Amino acid sequence: MNTESDVDWIPSAGIQLRKAGVRFDAVRVDGEEGRALADRLAGMTGGAPGPVVEEDTGSRGVYFLVPVGSVSHRPWPPGVTRLTAGPGHISYIPVPALDGLTWPLSWRYRPTSPDHLVHTLLLRTALHSPE
Repeated sequence: MNTESDVDWIPSAGIQLRKAGVRFDAVRVDGEEGRALADRLAGMTGGAPGPVVEEDTGSRGVYFLVPVGSVSHRPWPPGVTRLTAGPGHISYIPVPALDGLTWPLSWRYRPTSPDHLVHTLLLRTALHSPE
């Protein structure tokens, strides 16, 4: 991947907020549960689960970037936050640059191509599978 020229929604430096429902939506799972989920998903996908952002402060959220509209009408267990857009509702998803100072955000799994996102059904399967 040729960084910013291939994936135009990744900032060239620092951190930016991206509006849900434009390029992607997101599922957020906090803490060690989110990190373990990301790693289970990576195991299911040969190490390429799609873009996953993690936060190192606060609730230590893990953001799974998924296709637009793929999470809003599905039931999710407690502890899962859906970041979507709809009538009267807007969510923003934090996205770090690939390199440089982006603390407290970083890529747990970097994007591999412009259109490769986390597969929502695989994410749900990983969420419900034993560790």
